[in-house]
Amino acid sequence: MSARGLYPASMAAGATAPESSRVVRLAAEAADAAQVRTLTTHPDVIALRVERVRAQVDRLLWAGIVLGLAFTAVNVQTFAAAGAPAYSLAWWVAWLLDPMVSLVLLAVLRAEQVTARYQVSLNAWARRTKWLTFAATYVMNTWTSWGLAEGKPFSAAGVVLHSVPPLVVFFTAETGPGLRDRLTEAVHRALTERAPEQVMNGVHEPVHKPGPRSAADDAQPTRPARAARRPARRAPTPRTLLADYVTAARVALDDARAAGESVDATPAWCRRVTGCSAGTSVKVAAALRAADPAPAVAPVSIPPAVEPGRAAA
Repeated sequence: MSARGLYPASMAAGATAPESSRVVRLAAEAADAAQVRTLTTHPDVIALRVERVRAQVDRLLWAGIVLGLAFTAVNVQTFAAAGAPAYSLAWWVAWLLDPMVSLVLLAVLRAEQVTARYQVSLNAWARRTKWLTFAATYVMNTWTSWGLAEGKPFSAAGVVLHSVPPLVVFFTAETGPGLRDRLTEAVHRALTERAPEQVMNGVHEPVHKPGPRSAADDAQPTRPARAARRPARRAPTPRTLLADYVTAARVALDDARAAGESVDATPAWCRRVTGCSAGTSVKVAAALRAADPAPAVAPVSIPPAVEPGRAAA
């Protein structure tokens, strides 16, 4: 139906150029808005934005964890020094305790950062190591404030002050994997919701359609599609046993003797006729000699020596 059928002639005639330009402008803005919405809801764009947010979250979490561990280093050193004189050997060695615990904790947290991105949980020992380092850091950091050190009274303010950094580090480390898991789930949710929306809006991926066939193409015979050739599996080579080598050597020895050859079943000869290894050839030669002992040599009688006087008589 045309515009003349919908509106009176006077209204159709009264349409001005500014109104038509406004319609064109609104239509262009609507088309641009549709393209922007299509791109902003694309899974790749959403994934890129989520990765940027993930990087920001990781930087903030790591900053809080590192600052919290750095705050606890002084109290842990005081706990380890146990009143040693300043700048003494024990005083310097006490500074190694906190980095030792913190480095192990940071290693576990770094591994958990990577596994949480792919929604893979750590094993039990990794979680135990993390909790053990947290517990050790908390106890050493608040030992003096609880009044457990010799000559130090209980201080509620000190307990609160020195409990905040370890607890913040603990809850931050426990919250990080959950946040990363939710960010990954947001990318997956955008990907799964994108397909039904494309079907509802009539948006489909471009599909290659073959062009019209000509008469020459119809005249050519169509070759049947060949099935994909699978590589033939090689049959496993049967293992040759010692008895097989002995049998082969026995046959070769009998053939050689039947041909009139004088053969000695040495390991070298067994290895040459059977193709066995040097170690196996010794066993084959021993088996042949045990089954075919050398013929007994008839004793040779030696006449008794004749004395010269008797021989002359």
